[in-house]
Amino acid sequence: MSSVLFECRDGVARITLNRPDRLNSFSAGMRSELLEAIRRAGAGDVRALILTGSGRAFCTGQDLAERVAPAGAPPPDLGQSIEAFYKPLVLALRNLPLPVIAAVNGAAAGAGANLALACDIVLAARSAVFIQAFCKLGLAQDCGGSYFLPRLAGTARAMGLALTGDRLGAEQAEAWGLIWKCVDDDRLLPEAEALAARFAQGPPLGYAAIKRTLYASPDNTLEQQLDMERDTQRELGRSEDYREGVAAFMEKRAPRFKGK
Repeated sequence: MSSVLFECRDGVARITLNRPDRLNSFSAGMRSELLEAIRRAGAGDVRALILTGSGRAFCTGQDLAERVAPAGAPPPDLGQSIEAFYKPLVLALRNLPLPVIAAVNGAAAGAGANLALACDIVLAARSAVFIQAFCKLGLAQDCGGSYFLPRLAGTARAMGLALTGDRLGAEQAEAWGLIWKCVDDDRLLPEAEALAARFAQGPPLGYAAIKRTLYASPDNTLEQQLDMERDTQRELGRSEDYREGVAAFMEKRAPRFKGK
């Protein structure tokens, strides 16, 4: 059985992490399959993506069984693992020019928590928890956690989560602005699917530009951001989708965006 499942229908792709017996922890094979699935979503006719887990966890980070070394063996090069797998994984996910929804169905720990935070919109089941478990292993964040946490929750909360490794429930994560929404467990996938279907009917060029400009904002000055807005609106204003959006508004009908 594949450790990552991929399906696509009506412009919506779903990637499911599929090692439920290991709480969807990352094996080397699973990381490679996930990266391939993300790239597949970006290369096809996909207009929205859902990322979720099978069983009772979303993803609990690295499978530590792979890290056990025999006595006398040299220490592992964890930096190489990040360079080869986690860095390309996060960049591929974040650079997709389409909305990405994380549907966090259970525990999201370590790299699994930060994988969820790398998505554009995070929906979490009420029973889900987020755990920055790295400190319990004598490590610091990876999978983009040191980047995402302070930007989403602020430095004080990011520091508290990272230094304690305490569990953060989905309701508190929503209250802190770490995620978009906490929903009842049985509503998680229906909510994610409804949102993805909505995105699949939306403006692909506009969505890509929204992601690009918002993610650039923290590192830009006001003037740089205003320039980026100028250039982006200039480009989008020449698109067929913009003309269609205006026409649909004037004719009081739903627009039919084609990404042109």
